[in-house]
Amino acid sequence: MFDKVLVANRGEIAVRVMRACEELGVETVAVYSEADKHGGHVRYADEAYNVGPARAADSYLDHEAIIEAAKKADADAIHPGYGFLAENAEFARKVEDTEGVTWVGPAGDSMEGLGEKTKARKTMSEADVPIVPGTKDPVTEPEEVREFGDEHGYPIAIKAEGGGGGRGMKIVNSEDEIEDQLESAKREGEAYFDNDSVYLERFLEGPRHIEVQIIADHHGNVRHLGERDCSLQRRQQKVIEEGPSTALSDELREKIGEAARRGVKAADYYNAGTVEFLVEDDREEDTELGPDTNFYFLEVNTRIQVEHTVSEEITGIDIVKWQLRVAAGEELDFEQEDVEIEGHAMEFRINAENAANDFAPATGGELDVYDPPGGIGVRMDDALRQGDELVTDYDSMIAKLIVAASDREECIQRSKRALREYDVEGIPTIIPFHRLMLNDETFVKGLHHTKYLDDELDPERIDEAQEKWGASDDEAASAEDDEEVVEREFTVEVNGKRFQVELEERGAPPIPTSAGNGGSGNQPQRPSGGNSGGGGDGGSAQAATAEGETVTAEMQGTILEVNVEEGDEVGSGDVICVLEAMKMENDIVAPRGGEVAQVAISEGESVDMGDLLIVIE
Repeated sequence: MFDKVLVANRGEIAVRVMRACEELGVETVAVYSEADKHGGHVRYADEAYNVGPARAADSYLDHEAIIEAAKKADADAIHPGYGFLAENAEFARKVEDTEGVTWVGPAGDSMEGLGEKTKARKTMSEADVPIVPGTKDPVTEPEEVREFGDEHGYPIAIKAEGGGGGRGMKIVNSEDEIEDQLESAKREGEAYFDNDSVYLERFLEGPRHIEVQIIADHHGNVRHLGERDCSLQRRQQKVIEEGPSTALSDELREKIGEAARRGVKAADYYNAGTVEFLVEDDREEDTELGPDTNFYFLEVNTRIQVEHTVSEEITGIDIVKWQLRVAAGEELDFEQEDVEIEGHAMEFRINAENAANDFAPATGGELDVYDPPGGIGVRMDDALRQGDELVTDYDSMIAKLIVAASDREECIQRSKRALREYDVEGIPTIIPFHRLMLNDETFVKGLHHTKYLDDELDPERIDEAQEKWGASDDEAASAEDDEEVVEREFTVEVNGKRFQVELEERGAPPIPTSAGNGGSGNQPQRPSGGNSGGGGDGGSAQAATAEGETVTAEMQGTILEVNVEEGDEVGSGDVICVLEAMKMENDIVAPRGGEVAQVAISEGESVDMGDLLIVIE
């Protein structure tokens, strides 16, 4: 087993990996950006290193900075978690080529073969795994999309090769949308996954999203740990995952599980991964889908997934520990028939979003109260502690609540109890939305599908749930304003390594600090968890130099595209720039028609909430 593992990630997944390491007697190393200098994963690790500014491309996605931190720490393995560099074959190869450092994941070549979707489709097709009609090679030109639409019809899904979770995926409903959606998918793929290659698939309306957790070792053994049902999604983003699926008959479950094993074995894959499928579902009653039901390979996630916790709860198998053991060369010590699915589990993604405001992500705030639930069958994967400031530079998910019980009915009742106990004040969360879904007849019967939230759920019910169970935006924002801020700790860096010094100042104003301060080292104190503090890496402080209506940033992010120049005429609703925030593209539109009098931003620039973008007169 390894002596020291660097976790190339942040937040709850970094803490999750570190906890597994600690139970295996392995020391841990955290990396952090400027925005995450007070992050919970930093507090939890045995040591931590700064790898750059808030922008992910300059920190968590910086290959050389991550590897250099591992060398400084004398780590003998790197675990990527999920997201960021977890499915980056180039980075995996760099780690593999680094003397004395082991990559905790599949080989870079295998990752490329299955992680890039067109290559994965070829592999699965050769292994007799059914695939959705689509291209087997990347597409680059709009004409290729038009030809596909002429043959297969609309809608069409344009997907980034390195994408997942709906990111880098654009839906084309008609021919006139092709050019914009193709360019947007390529841009998201480059921005989030360092790969602008895209491919096409026929977009299935309202299927079930079923995925199979697998673990494979270097000795040719491949096991699956049952399936998860991830059909409750909003804009291709999963919000509640559960296992096993109540929609599948045992015969269909077996067919899908064996298809996943067959495909992974054909790819010569090892370590953890997930094979995702779309299952056609036209049921009107809560009966089971039979063995003749059509199912199609969707993609392979060559990493641990957010919802791996569901499989752990229903099998009793610690997937992260097995990732580490497999990377260390150990052989799986259980057969497929040894894997038993017991009970039912659900995972609730706790996102810092207001579901009643179109799931808008929070733009800041502090956890004035953070009191997670407990009790039998309740598991919290988080990195939070009370008093943490919300970091808005990355994903909006701040924690995960996982509930397990003897069956689905008991799991729903236990989940209601746990969500009722979950007390978060200072920032909005989608806890009220989750409580609504546990009282939603369609979800409770298991008749929901991937488009249910987008196409069928009445938005007024979400508004009512937020009013009944959640704080308003004003209440969340005012909590911090009413409290005196007291500085209680310092973070200093020596040669790029982070140290924490704790002080108590009672009744005193905040003590000013400087990034250049030195100090003696001290190992971080372990909390019960912790998210992150700090803010962004600065943004545009430019003031309006022209008269007219100002357009300002509604959230912190990065300018991906500027569509206008000074002197241009724009109409109301025209897209004037594209702002990337929380890993999503946001079109900024002109509030009224007029002439562009000032452009205060440029492509690639980071902006804070309230920064000036455009002036229209």
